[in-house]
Amino acid sequence: MRGIAVIAGAGLVKLLLQFAGISRYGFFRDELYYMACGRHLAWGYVDQPPLVALVAWFARHFLGNSLFGHRLLPVFAGVAVVCTTGFFTRDLGGGRLAQFFACLGILFAPAYLAFDSFLSMNAFEPLFWLLCAWIVLRIVKGASPKLWLAFGAVAGIGLENKHTMLVFGFALVVGLLLSGEYRLFRSPWIWIGALVAFAIFLPNLLWEMKNGWPQIEVVRNAQQFKNVSVSPLLFIWDQVLFLNPVALPLWIAGLGWFFFSPAGKRFRFFGFAYFIVLGVFIALDGKSYYPLPVYPILIAAGGIAFENASAIPSRRWLRPAFASLLILAGIATLPFGVPLLPVTAFLRYSQLIPIAHYAKTERDATVELPQLYADMLGWQNIVAGVSKIYHALPESERADCAIVTGNYGEAGAIDYYGPALGMPPAISGHNSYFYWGPRSYSGRCVILFGDRSEELKKLFGDVHEAATISNPYSMPIERELHVYVCRKPSAPLAILWPHFKMII
Repeated sequence: MRGIAVIAGAGLVKLLLQFAGISRYGFFRDELYYMACGRHLAWGYVDQPPLVALVAWFARHFLGNSLFGHRLLPVFAGVAVVCTTGFFTRDLGGGRLAQFFACLGILFAPAYLAFDSFLSMNAFEPLFWLLCAWIVLRIVKGASPKLWLAFGAVAGIGLENKHTMLVFGFALVVGLLLSGEYRLFRSPWIWIGALVAFAIFLPNLLWEMKNGWPQIEVVRNAQQFKNVSVSPLLFIWDQVLFLNPVALPLWIAGLGWFFFSPAGKRFRFFGFAYFIVLGVFIALDGKSYYPLPVYPILIAAGGIAFENASAIPSRRWLRPAFASLLILAGIATLPFGVPLLPVTAFLRYSQLIPIAHYAKTERDATVELPQLYADMLGWQNIVAGVSKIYHALPESERADCAIVTGNYGEAGAIDYYGPALGMPPAISGHNSYFYWGPRSYSGRCVILFGDRSEELKKLFGDVHEAATISNPYSMPIERELHVYVCRKPSAPLAILWPHFKMII
């Protein structure tokens, strides 16, 4: 009972921490896009499976079309990860102290706090991975093999959330084989569970096939033009930063517990799975945060290793000392995961703890603010500025004047904030917006701004700059946003539309 109180307490603290910043700043760039996808429900999108769009649709209709409403389910997912980590630790054989340290390690991990601060696939992915690992753990310990059906259901939903679920599934299978758990594969239930996962994933797979595998195009273009390529050593160092350097002994000890502890060797397939996940993402030049969903497994084992190591009376002092370090370091880095401070106060604070800045994963990353926060700022100012230009047009021209943005964040901002200002939905050539097309606009009047606008304005014979909108804390592309009113297109917009395509 006390163990449950520890886990519940950690979950409550997580809830309070996330709620403290849930309505600060504004929508993240990708949130605006997912909300737009939620208005175009489908079995897939250019750059993600359908689940996050469905979550956005659900939030808009049942939780409120607001920052709080759209971020509520990510917060609950984060709470569930903290609590499930505690229960996972218990089923690995850990006592209350192990559960406490495991929950603490996840609770104050800056990347997990950031993941759960806004709507994205990353908020839900750790929960799907951890639930699958927990089910496998229980089966290995002797639970009914029919639990493979639950594994298949969770894995299938996880695939509809993010395709990297495939990497974890592959890592678990190889880990079990390397550990000699051949008996599991002789059960028909594991294969039926695989069919369940495949059946749930199939609609998105068919959508990908029908649309020419756009996810592959997105990944290739991002690696070539957008993502920062890092060395294996820097990739691993990013893991340390994402999880908080003070927590490093915890997850390293967990890895050692799986391979060297007599009690942990039974579950060493999790250790193998970790190395496979890490190796796959390094080999495929993935972003350094991609392996993060696997760490609750290591931190759970690390809690057990610390509980055992500190059981000797002469080492008992380590318990309050390490707990204090984890809590203090967590509090110190908290503003980098949860938007608690005003921007100017955060900028001053960030100079005191430079190591707490997020690792750079994209080439367009800003200097003053972490990309997470820079991508939350300036959207309403952009929409207000474009609205003035739109309403300054002759009334006869407005009905056929398209608002064309350079990226999905700008388009999503117009779509979310624009209706209150009497603006039509935006169109864009970026990712799924490109496939939603130019609608019925002729192109005789276009308000154009954002990525590639300097290039795209050449498609029009009459172009003038209507305004420059300044957003000092935004990402570089939105800091000085030149807005053009374009007329006399070289061809109807439907013909010109392929020139606007930007899949990245």
